[in-house]
Amino acid sequence: MERKIRIGVIGAFRGMAMIKVLARHPEAELVAICDKYRPLLDSCTKESSLYGRDIALYENFDDFLNHDMDAVVLANYANEHAPFAVRVLDSGRHVLSEVLPVETLSQAYDLTEAVERSGKVYAYAENYCYFPATQEMRKLYRQGLIGEFLHGEGEYVHDCESIWPDITYGERDHWRNRLYSSYYCTHSIGPLVHITGARPVRVTGYETPNAANMSAQGFPGGTSALIVMQMDNKAVVKSLHGYLKREPSSIWYALYGAKGMLETDRWDGGIERLHVFEEGNPRTEASESYRPRRASDTALSRETQGHGGSDFYPVHYFIKKILGDPEGAESIDVYEALDMALPGILAYKSILDGNKPYDMPDFRNKADRERYRNDRFCTNPAVAGQQLAPQCSFGVPAIGDEVYERVRKRYLERG
Repeated sequence: MERKIRIGVIGAFRGMAMIKVLARHPEAELVAICDKYRPLLDSCTKESSLYGRDIALYENFDDFLNHDMDAVVLANYANEHAPFAVRVLDSGRHVLSEVLPVETLSQAYDLTEAVERSGKVYAYAENYCYFPATQEMRKLYRQGLIGEFLHGEGEYVHDCESIWPDITYGERDHWRNRLYSSYYCTHSIGPLVHITGARPVRVTGYETPNAANMSAQGFPGGTSALIVMQMDNKAVVKSLHGYLKREPSSIWYALYGAKGMLETDRWDGGIERLHVFEEGNPRTEASESYRPRRASDTALSRETQGHGGSDFYPVHYFIKKILGDPEGAESIDVYEALDMALPGILAYKSILDGNKPYDMPDFRNKADRERYRNDRFCTNPAVAGQQLAPQCSFGVPAIGDEVYERVRKRYLERG
């Protein structure tokens, strides 16, 4: 067997799911982990001892990047992936990036340029594309079961109020407290793009005001966002995501075609159950409901439980893409990643501009992306500079330091 792909991971919290897969994948060798928080790093020594591998641990990214490895998994903060990805690509390594790929359109320009000049594999780890039901939807749609794509809907509604102390640590400037309503959109949009291969060409956004329960946790942005998109084949897609009240959380997708439809279950089975209607097929006349088989039925894929088992696939397909294996075609490249993510940025421009529709650039086209190389529009002062946007179109609530102190106290009390 050829030498295994040597891979390092930056970010030991979200990265632990990838670490567990890499530590046991037959075609990969986990060689290094980087995190600025030492206790998290120390917890990674368990993986090293479990699988008899010597994994180097780094607190400094520059030192980590000097390690001898072929590829890097980026599982650091969600708004910091693009600058790290550019550095990794320019160092001659392949990149697997966690959600989201970029924070601004200018970062999208920088990232695309880096991928093209490096010639290395860039893969986007939108794991919601790899649920049992969403992978089955992709397979059935590509087989032509429901005909031409006409309309799609995706939802990612997750009430994070109860876990906000655990995921923001009471830090005013934590990236989650800097979010705007439409930014974190690829969990709802991504699977529809990946299933159909259609790309957005026109985007309109709407948001709901900040909810008092979320500002009480230190979050000043809009509670939810609705994104409406016209696709390049004239289909329409509606995407909803945010912190609305609902249990269990809504991870739901529906796809309508000219001769049928595919839909995941809202309640009984969720993304592990699929409903299928094919016109003229007696078996599905009133819709057929079943639990699809997993796309990869191996011991490692079965043992990977995170996010409904979907955490296995971005890592696996990334490795296969590097190796030139046909399975690597399921990996999400930089252009598809931007088709999933940039609607969130454009939707917020729309929201602040009276819900005006915005045309969606195609970053496969150099002339298209050149127009955005200096577009730093976002709600992060460290990145936006003079292009800083407010966090809510309905007015940003004033949140005192005592709120963050209280949230920090709750975080510490929980250990």
